[in-house]
Parts: sequence; structure tokens; C-alpha cells
Amino acid sequence: MFGDIMGMMGKLKETQQKIEETKKRLDTVLIDEQSNDGLLKVTLTANRKVKSITIDDSLLEDKEQLEDYLVLVMNKAIEKATNVNEAELGAVAKDGMPNIPGLDMFK
Repeated sequence: MFGDIMGMMGKLKETQQKIEETKKRLDTVLIDEQSNDGLLKVTLTANRKVKSITIDDSLLEDKEQLEDYLVLVMNKAIEKATNVNEAELGAVAKDGMPNIPGLDMFK
């Protein structure tokens, strides 16, 4: 029994390391999103860090419109980045979890 616990602890430590490596890799995965008309574009990492924002000059004339564009496009980009992030980290966590009877967290 004690060997099983030590084995599980080792597996958990290994999984934690893989999760950290995956988080670093997700800093290099870029998510691009743009408004329907292409006037505003944003790029985020899969860890939801903003890398760039490109705004067409025509949007600079109307502050309210620009704000609306930013909210809509940023929310879409964040949602996409979150989906990629959760899928990648979830896969690593599921793969690395020890098989503990009755503890099926990732169905």
C-alpha cells in the first residue's frame, strides 16, 4: 500500500511538471480574432495575454464604436483562448492522474 502511495505521489509530481511545461508552451500559441468587418484585430496567447491590437483609422473617429468593437472582439478572443487553454491543460491533467478507485474527476 505504501508503495502505491509513493507511486501516486511520483505520478502527481510528474503531472505537475507537465502542466507547467504546457503552460509555458501555451504562451507561444497565438489566438487571432477580428471584428466581422476586419476593422479591429486582436491577438492573444492561449494563456490569455494580449500580444497585439490593430485598429483601423476609421474607428478612431467614434470612441463609443471603438469601445464596443474592443469589448466584442476581446471577449471572443478570450473565449477562444480559454477553450484552447482548458483543453490542453485538461488533457495533460487527465493523462497524468493516478488511477484512484472512485475518484473519476475527468469523465
